[in-house]
Amino acid sequence: MTHPRLVTGARLRYDEVREEHLLLVPEGAVRLNPSAAEVLGLCDGERTVEDIVGVLSSRYDGADLGDDVRELVDGMAERGLLVDAGS
Repeated sequence: MTHPRLVTGARLRYDEVREEHLLLVPEGAVRLNPSAAEVLGLCDGERTVEDIVGVLSSRYDGADLGDDVRELVDGMAERGLLVDAGS
């Protein structure tokens, strides 16, 4: 996957009452930890996975987040929640 984006109809939301991040999809909702929500918020179809890693690395003082980001993106793609805008 080169340019990940959320599937059509999916949107990120923060539930103030439950204090949790959610990915809302037509079939329901997926609870997200704050890190996953941050990654998915960058999956706009314009940025590459490497761009996303770079943005997050700069936010977190150069931390090596590449493997974690790729694992999350791949896992969400396998679940049908992310698609590749580049194809």
